[in-house]
Amino acid sequence: MTKVLHTESAPAAIGPYIQGVDLGNMVLTSGQIPVNPVTGEVSPEITEQARQSLENVKAVVEASGLTVGDIVKLTVFVKDLNDFAAVNEVYGAFFDEHNVAHYPARSCVEVARLPKDVGIEIEAIAVRK
Repeated sequence: MTKVLHTESAPAAIGPYIQGVDLGNMVLTSGQIPVNPVTGEVSPEITEQARQSLENVKAVVEASGLTVGDIVKLTVFVKDLNDFAAVNEVYGAFFDEHNVAHYPARSCVEVARLPKDVGIEIEAIAVRK
């Protein structure tokens, strides 16, 4: 059974898409940009943007009843690959804080532009065990 995921703890979709979908054994999130869901603001700092995007991914995954530890794959889109080291630092700390058994698989791709001209967008796949 497919279930549409929605949470107020992540920013609302800014186009014709949903925050995520629960397929029963798997959860797919839409790309999460670093919009604070309470204030609607985006930090100019890439480290804060990375953290907010990860928090938004977490919120959508948790809306399905899963946790950060259930995330098996992330795709990270960055506007500037020179930010790779800074993003990695935040990324590693985020998963360490959640005591995951291992980091998820990941791709990181530089793109020309992202919605709202942010510096990062992250999408995730989580699996129900």
